[in-house]
Amino acid sequence: MGLDGRGVLSDAEWERLRPFLPVSNGRCGRWRDHRQVIDGILHRVRTGVHWRDLPERFGPWKTVYERHRLWSADGTWERLLQLVRAGVDAAGEIDWDVAVDSTIVRAHQHAAGARRPAARTYRVKGGRSSGTPGRNGMAESCRPAGGGGAGGEGLGRSRGGFTSKIHLSADGRCRPLSLIVTPGQRADCTQFVPVLEKIRVPRQGVGRPRKKPDSVTADKAYSNGPCREFLRRRGVRHTIPERADSQAARLRKGSRGGRPPGFDEARYKKRNTVERAINKLKNSRAVATRYDKRGYVFLGTVTAAALVIWLRA
Repeated sequence: MGLDGRGVLSDAEWERLRPFLPVSNGRCGRWRDHRQVIDGILHRVRTGVHWRDLPERFGPWKTVYERHRLWSADGTWERLLQLVRAGVDAAGEIDWDVAVDSTIVRAHQHAAGARRPAARTYRVKGGRSSGTPGRNGMAESCRPAGGGGAGGEGLGRSRGGFTSKIHLSADGRCRPLSLIVTPGQRADCTQFVPVLEKIRVPRQGVGRPRKKPDSVTADKAYSNGPCREFLRRRGVRHTIPERADSQAARLRKGSRGGRPPGFDEARYKKRNTVERAINKLKNSRAVATRYDKRGYVFLGTVTAAALVIWLRA
């Protein structure tokens, strides 16, 4: 471990992660020592320190930053997280009673001001200039589609100010199963279906990835018809309390209002698992406060923090 142990991996955690790391193909140069660079990334995720202020023991700060940016863009962090989850699932240690919620993250002033992709022009026959379809917006390599201002980077204005919102699901042992980043003003219920559809735990060996939880628990923010109908179609038991206005509207309709939705009070008490998962994520200062300008880089930061939770659970 490092000198202070902040965010770096223990020997046991490193051995669990090492088999899944990318290897050099021998044609594009060699990776700098994975463990040194990953420890540098996790140190920054844990402490929120400026990339330029990383301790020298982690190597050149730009190498650490570029590795994190690249792995956030090409899905490597997400792939590592899925493979670690697959090992846990093979051991039968995932509790599939899932809870869903979201949390607001205050964006630091350094998170603003991401440059928009510069439109390129190309000379065509006849002396005219015209943009070439499919090639504009490629100013930065290995960057997923996005941009278009703060909203395109998962930044927005809410009652908390300049914020992002993390939507997530967590298993019954307080570990994140899926993560989505949106602007801070985005309503929780709009991301309910995407969050559940993003759950994907591969099988070790043959078989399709598991995507369907045994049950879902959520608060009143998700108490609407589309959310309940989605769960009914998939055959997933759910515990979501009915909002007061929905109950009043149903009662006004009399017999046409239908029966009240089922509610298991004992199962609803387990919803604290997602709150505890959020607390674990926000122990990482780079998650509790957003410093990353690009939305995909911030999602990579949150995914790296979730990976540490799974390695240490």
